[in-house]
Amino acid sequence: MTPTPAPVLIDAHHHLWDLDRRPQPWLDDPDLTSIRRAFTPDDLRSTATRPIAGRHLHGTVAVQCVPEVPETEDLLALAEREPLIEAVVGWADLTSPAIGETLDRLLAGPGGTHLRSLRHLVQGETDPAWLQRPDVERGLAAARDRGLSYDVLIRSHQLDQAIRLAERFPDLPQVLNHAGKPDIAGRELATWREQVRRLAAHEHVVCKLSGLITEADHDSWTTSDIRPVWDVLLTSFGPDRLMFGSDWPVANLAGGWNRWAATVDELVTDCAESEIHALLAGTATAFYRLPARG
Repeated sequence: MTPTPAPVLIDAHHHLWDLDRRPQPWLDDPDLTSIRRAFTPDDLRSTATRPIAGRHLHGTVAVQCVPEVPETEDLLALAEREPLIEAVVGWADLTSPAIGETLDRLLAGPGGTHLRSLRHLVQGETDPAWLQRPDVERGLAAARDRGLSYDVLIRSHQLDQAIRLAERFPDLPQVLNHAGKPDIAGRELATWREQVRRLAAHEHVVCKLSGLITEADHDSWTTSDIRPVWDVLLTSFGPDRLMFGSDWPVANLAGGWNRWAATVDELVTDCAESEIHALLAGTATAFYRLPARG
């Protein structure tokens, strides 16, 4: 008899920072004043109280913010002593000839066993083929060869890069962050929809249901604004290749953790129990190799 999956909730995408220890220059944007302070695991615990489909937060994946190896080292050391954090998505310079040595050092260092994936802020790169650069591909191969995955952070106009990455690296597990940042506020989804479907045709690529509320109108969005994106993701990837993420505390700019959780709770109403489990825990557990739950 197949055991029933444990009814847990994994937040597969959130951030943490201590500005006294590690500056976050991107927070200098005047529009980000409300989140220009420290955010800790205890802050997340006290904030993330709203259940989704009856499930309360059980574990998380902490994700890098700045392109600095020391921040990744901080997150790994924190994960070693903080039971809430089950995996870390870190950063290392994929273009560096020493990328292999850097990854080996991170994996062998404090908390190194929590390093499961790398991410680069491709969304800020002006090169329209950054992910196809030979030095970047060499770095991605080094990550793959060490059993790591890759978190794809792009904007919707860069989805063609993600498609080419999927074609060129069929043996590198990849997860699209924030669904490729569709233009929800501008209601311009046609090109995004077509390209996401092309990307989803590559079965080694999964997708995070995260970061959508900050792509909508921060002050006036409703579930109706999110639903067209949800419908595309569900039909393209299926629940077994979708994972819930909060993008907290960035989500605070547009309603916060609990409001996003309430929205996801509404979106999954018509899903089967097995589908809900996949979206809220199973996909993230498999992709990030989190502790198994019976």
